[in-house]
Amino acid sequence: MTRVPTGSLSLDLDNLWSYLKVHGDPAWSGLPSYLDRLVPVVLERLAAHGLTITVFVVGQDAAEPRHHDVLARLAAAGHEIANHSFRHEPWLHLYSREELVDEIAAAEAAIEAATGRRPRGFRGPGFSLSPTLLEVLAERGYLYDASTLPTFIGPLARTYYLMRSRHLSAEERRRRAKLFGTLRDGLRPLRPYVWSTRCGRILEIPVTTMPLFRVPIHLSYLLYLSSFAPVLMRAYLALAVALLRLRRLGPSFLLHPLDFLGGDDVPELGFFPAMNLPTATKLARFDLVIGALARSFRLLPMHAHADAALAADRARPAVIPADA
Repeated sequence: MTRVPTGSLSLDLDNLWSYLKVHGDPAWSGLPSYLDRLVPVVLERLAAHGLTITVFVVGQDAAEPRHHDVLARLAAAGHEIANHSFRHEPWLHLYSREELVDEIAAAEAAIEAATGRRPRGFRGPGFSLSPTLLEVLAERGYLYDASTLPTFIGPLARTYYLMRSRHLSAEERRRRAKLFGTLRDGLRPLRPYVWSTRCGRILEIPVTTMPLFRVPIHLSYLLYLSSFAPVLMRAYLALAVALLRLRRLGPSFLLHPLDFLGGDDVPELGFFPAMNLPTATKLARFDLVIGALARSFRLLPMHAHADAALAADRARPAVIPADA
């Protein structure tokens, strides 16, 4: 009997203000939010598929009492709650060690207070990562990090993003110089592996990209393809699933809020790819993609994916120095 590969689903719970902040829009400082609209939709769609996932929560949102109810609903539904930093700044790699400790600890405290769950996993905003950050996570007892995206097209995505962000100063552009990663990231492993740091070891679960081609397969990218032609999205997804199964690799599949919200719901974010699609269309395509993945893989929250990777009989995760 062929073993079904174990994978995971995760959602980066980036709020409206965090997208505006990275885009350089000063309106972010008012902390505008769509969580009250978003979270019920997410819960309904995941329940319809019988799935529990990992939700990476931003500490600033968890620190706001107005968000406690919706965040607590995520935890009450059985979803794993993980850490997505406090201030959601994709330049964490520029932080000092003291700044990183403060950032991670503040997010932990706010998230635990809002949800009753202490995070065991972390993902840096914009896939921001550094050896010092990994040391801090290992020191604080995290089970896994999920901040790597093994693709060569990160610089291309960054160029597109910065072209659409016309109000950024030179300093703000410098801070975003590694947004979405570098060419070197395309050489990183697709399978889970272990970072070795001076403060201990921590498992890395990369956001999965397509084997051989190293191009993104997360839902935002698939929706972008579907905005040109739905058949293109379906063919691309079928190829990705076939290659993953050939490699016996369970995906770490990434979701974003704008996979559930179209331009009709969030006109302020019309500069994002695929925001020409209405919410109803996005939700129908979410169902199609998640259904295809669930038929081919055992989809779990990321902590369970981490446990499965560490306990795998076939091959233990490779160990890589954090400064490699």
